Amino acid sequence: MGQKYVGLDVHQSSTVAAVQDEQGKSVMESIMATEAEAIGDFLKGLGGTVHVTFEEGTQAAWLYEMVKPLVAKVIVCNPRRNKLLAVGNKGDRVDAQKLAELLRCGQLKPVYHGTPGVRLLKELVHSYDSLVSDTTRVMNRVKAIYRGRAIRCGGRDVYYQRNRGRWLEQLTEPGVRERAM
Repeated sequence: MGQKYVGLDVHQSSTVAAVQDEQGKSVMESIMATEAEAIGDFLKGLGGTVHVTFEEGTQAAWLYEMVKPLVAKVIVCNPRRNKLLAVGNKGDRVDAQKLAELLRCGQLKPVYHGTPGVRLLKELVHSYDSLVSDTTRVMNRVKAIYRGRAIRCGGRDVYYQRNRGRWLEQLTEPGVRERAM
């Protein structure tokens, strides 16, 4: 059975897999749905000691967690550092083959994928940061409506619900009041 090196080129709906043996001979290629069950069944069916790699992307976190218990080694790699992928023909099949080759030769540098708790914390911090940015953008838009009509609106008074009626009274143009709400 021996060692198997699997390169996965992962996309939203499909994943292309290329499998090489210890000598670099292409053993198998497959296209499957980008779903846990399909990828899991594929990896379980390989036999031997399986090593897997795929590039960091939107699918990487869940795929890493799903693949990790099924194989001997998982490397999530940085797509910008894979120089070999930029050389030659481009395509999903070719990318998967090149990833398997880089994995077999030990030429991939892993991207850190910490514990699920750390990833959850990062996700929550990112969501919080996005909410703060979105809120700031909306607040700036509200003030821009008033300033665009030469109505002074310094401070935070314009944002409070209890003052909304008083501020909206100052907007007399049709449609402007609705945009400020």
